[in-house]
Amino acid sequence: MKLFKKKNYIILGRSPEDEGVSDRNEEPVVPDGMWVKCSYCKKLIYKKEMNELKICPKCGGHFRLSAMERIAVTCDEGSFIEYDKNMGAKNPMDYPNYEKVIESARAKSGIKDGVISGRGKINGEDAVIAVMDSNFMMGSMGSVVGEKVTRAIERATEMRLPVIIFTVSGGARMQEGIISLMQMAKTSAALKKHSNEGLLYISVITDPTTGGVSASFASLGDIIIAEPRALIGFAGQRVIEGTINEKLPEGFQSAEFQLEHGFIDKIVKRTKMKDVLSNLIKLHKQKEAGFNE
Repeated sequence: MKLFKKKNYIILGRSPEDEGVSDRNEEPVVPDGMWVKCSYCKKLIYKKEMNELKICPKCGGHFRLSAMERIAVTCDEGSFIEYDKNMGAKNPMDYPNYEKVIESARAKSGIKDGVISGRGKINGEDAVIAVMDSNFMMGSMGSVVGEKVTRAIERATEMRLPVIIFTVSGGARMQEGIISLMQMAKTSAALKKHSNEGLLYISVITDPTTGGVSASFASLGDIIIAEPRALIGFAGQRVIEGTINEKLPEGFQSAEFQLEHGFIDKIVKRTKMKDVLSNLIKLHKQKEAGFNE
């Protein structure tokens, strides 16, 4: 065996016949899924640098969470009880291949439709929670999303519990046509009954919340919270500018702009969200107890 028989082998002194020897000309192999790109600072982030909150360690940008990830970081461990778990969408408008679209979305997201609802505890405080999921058809609102949100609100009213809804949505689900738009009125009516009982509703807007969701239950909270830099709006900037024939301010659909102009009450970082929500519930309970004395 010659010491420099082949220059292109990493381990000197081995011939091409030796096993386990790598060629210098081979490209290094990087396992998939180890790195993600931050959509805010555009830098590559090693996944292990982020914890379960999914916050960019370089710029503080908030990555999107799935519904189950959101529940895990919001509710006390083991306290969440899911409602209507097996409710699934039909094809009310006979939209071509809609069933295949739904099956693909279920396979990608691991859930039946675009929202998970249930009851849980947040730092010991009981609440009914609904969490939309961008992994399921971009959190679009169809008949199942509207029905599950409505049922969650109605259960909260019956049990006299606060409601917390985390929104993320691209708008109404086009495959269900007018039926998807009807969910705006249905969820809003349920929230009105909840409000008439003097109960608390906290809307937490995450990135992005647009279309029919932003125009209905996302905007109806007694308290409206947003995550940093969340996109909030009904339609896109170009559509609005084309409709009103005016140039709009830069960033007018950001959470920060919306806070400055009074549309939302507070921007809360994900690291503080659980404590803020539980404190708001406690304050409302104290207020309600005061009224009943």
